[in-house]
Amino acid sequence: MPFEADRGTVMHVVRWIVGVVLFLALLFLSLQNSELVTLKFYHWWSWEAPLVFVVLIAFAIGVAAGLVAGALRASRLKREINRMKRADRTAASAATTTPRAWPPAGA
Repeated sequence: MPFEADRGTVMHVVRWIVGVVLFLALLFLSLQNSELVTLKFYHWWSWEAPLVFVVLIAFAIGVAAGLVAGALRASRLKREINRMKRADRTAASAATTTPRAWPPAGA
């Protein structure tokens, strides 16, 4: 066969193509939506910024919240795994110890 690529190389190329297409789509979206929007928090505070900037900030906050939630879940699961391993080691050591004869042999 003239060209044999392993699966990892093909997936790497596909990932780059998808990334470039996504980047270009977001670039054109931002160029088309550059008008100012006003964010108001009741009557106390207002802020004007380009629409694409507001969307980017909302996206970044969502990504950060997802990463924090995933990290909390991963740490909880890791603690649970460590607790289960510790219980398994304790049970294994209890099973391997030889029981002492009662009454003691010298008595």
